[in-house]
Amino acid sequence: MPRFAILEHDWPTRHWDFLLEAGAVLKSWRLLMEPCAGVDIPAEQNADHRTLYLDYEGPVSGGRGTVKRWDAGTFDWVVRDGLRIRIDGNILGGVVSLTSTAAGWVWRLDREVASV
Repeated sequence: MPRFAILEHDWPTRHWDFLLEAGAVLKSWRLLMEPCAGVDIPAEQNADHRTLYLDYEGPVSGGRGTVKRWDAGTFDWVVRDGLRIRIDGNILGGVVSLTSTAAGWVWRLDREVASV
């Protein structure tokens, strides 16, 4: 199962990098607010990252601050073209939707409610 990571990054301003394993690279979005369920979070698509960032914490090359793992786990595609995935992390779990809008990307986590 592919992995994901959310890294807290302190440069140039505090944000969270949402990284999805996609073969030899990580697809990446910068979340402009701390990730949480039920909230639309503005996001910016980033350049692909190296897979070493799934496990890395520390300084970023080129004087671009430091990263600290905020959450990590596995994910599975719900809708590949629509960028909907089910994540199972140490902190977060549920279905993440990444939607491209005229104003930019929106990241949203909806927790799954177990059937009774």
